[in-house]
Amino acid sequence: MAKKTQPKDQKDLDPRIIQIAEKLERIRKEKGYTSYENFAIDKGISRMQYWRMEKGTNFTFESFLKILDAHGMSLNEFFNEFE
Repeated sequence: MAKKTQPKDQKDLDPRIIQIAEKLERIRKEKGYTSYENFAIDKGISRMQYWRMEKGTNFTFESFLKILDAHGMSLNEFFNEFE
């Protein structure tokens, strides 16, 4: 029988992933979107995909770049405050 895997708690995630996820949530809110769902719908992104990114559980480069494009941000702009 296949073993069921549990979703990772945020405490189990790499701290860098948590930083990225928190920044995605912060910039969404700074743009006036109080709901991740409204942002995702307005930008044509799957609501579940975006929710996972803000929780740090689904980071593909393709998804991440799509989110940056939706915010009109470059990689340099996004990562400028990270060490």
